Amino acid sequence: MTRTTAAPATGRWAALAVLSASLLMVVMDMTILNVALPEISSSLQPSAVQLLWMVDAYSLVVAGLLVTVSALGDRWGRKRMLIAGFTVFGVASVAVMWADSPAMVIAVRALLGIGGAMIMPSTLSMIRNLFTDPRERATALGIWAAMAAVGSALGPIVGGLLLEAFSWQAAFLVNVPVMVVAIVAGLLLLPESRDPDPGRWDALGTVLSMGGMVALVYAIKHIATEGLDAQAIAAVLIAGIALTWFVLRCLRRPDPILEVRLFRNTSFTAGTLAALTTSIAMGGVLLLMVQWMQLIEGYSPVQSGLAMLPMAVGAAVVSPLAPALAARIGARTVLAGGLVISALGFLVLWIMPLALPSVAAGTVLIGAGMGSLAIGSAVIMAGAPAAKAGSAAAIEETSYEVGGALGVAVLGSVAAALYRAELPVEAAHPVRESLGGALAVARETGSTALAAQAKAAFTDSLTMTALYGGALMLLAAAIVWYLTPARLDLGASQH
Repeated sequence: MTRTTAAPATGRWAALAVLSASLLMVVMDMTILNVALPEISSSLQPSAVQLLWMVDAYSLVVAGLLVTVSALGDRWGRKRMLIAGFTVFGVASVAVMWADSPAMVIAVRALLGIGGAMIMPSTLSMIRNLFTDPRERATALGIWAAMAAVGSALGPIVGGLLLEAFSWQAAFLVNVPVMVVAIVAGLLLLPESRDPDPGRWDALGTVLSMGGMVALVYAIKHIATEGLDAQAIAAVLIAGIALTWFVLRCLRRPDPILEVRLFRNTSFTAGTLAALTTSIAMGGVLLLMVQWMQLIEGYSPVQSGLAMLPMAVGAAVVSPLAPALAARIGARTVLAGGLVISALGFLVLWIMPLALPSVAAGTVLIGAGMGSLAIGSAVIMAGAPAAKAGSAAAIEETSYEVGGALGVAVLGSVAAALYRAELPVEAAHPVRESLGGALAVARETGSTALAAQAKAAFTDSLTMTALYGGALMLLAAAIVWYLTPARLDLGASQH
């Protein structure tokens, strides 16, 4: 049984507002950087490697710390961990004022990653403990999931508007007032909860989880950009050895740092698989979609963000309704059905000629499918005892983090191969390397034919990648349907 300070009904929903708002800002911050990168590049002149580390530092730190921080939160107190995360995130955002070199920006991004790793699983595990009624919890998790979807869509819009009026530092400084409010509101509204019997701290398990996850995410990202070289193989081996050792260690200990035995619950596994596959498909296809909008359609960052709003609307509408729908037709139907609906959205992008109407139709379906996956969080949390809420939250967040990296690496690599296959073998390296490189060469040489050929090749690669993303979602839907019990009742969770 988890020790929790009781929260009255109104207090629970007020606390949810704090948790959801903080999640909104963290997710927005992830996507705002993509908009700010061009201005950061022109201002600080980073090398290609430094630019890559600006992007990757955040996800590497988050991936490495999620398991450890979640276990620490179970022991130290989830409220304390969340408030500390708000503080770290706010301090990192202020520190950008002194970031006058690429190395400093990388350091700020790493510090933001520490704060993000403290915030994201803490919000989930606190919802698990705040809302003891499973149906209320499912609704709360639906709202939480909606905030995540809205945040990812709002990031480019807010970032673009800020950068039109201010310098690139504004993309970071916007976090500061929100974190100050979150700290005050969190101290006043959030009850404390922790595992009363956490057992001994596993120092070796901590090292193995951090080293293994960082090596895994690094390997995925390195393979996506540099291919399978000696460095990537070494990282894969380190990740494989460390994570295998870590899992075996967790299975043997009575008080593991991560409760991997949760996967014995088939519905928990189904919810985790839904999170992972959604993140893979989204990470790969939407990255290509933003490039298509800006490099082929000529959209500004703000216009690109606005063009993705149908997805946020679909998710925001469906997420809070998903629990009631699950109560009526069954959690299995909603969970697997959400994957099918998102798959249909990807298939629309493959079948219909790419234009604003087809993109809007496809993304609203993707968003609606994602919204119904709010049930995935409810299923994951229902499958975990309250004392192990931190482990459940860490597993779900790790699924999203690794899924996003896999999506960019695997589907991104597939898209790159499809793009190169439509270009002449004798084309210059920059032309075959990326659409941006091809358009730059076309401008220098005045070749409109090259520009048209590169744009057509990229568009074809995007639509085919959408097909693969949709097929992956359909496969996942079938597995999730098989794994999730037909009569799974979110009103009968474990305690």
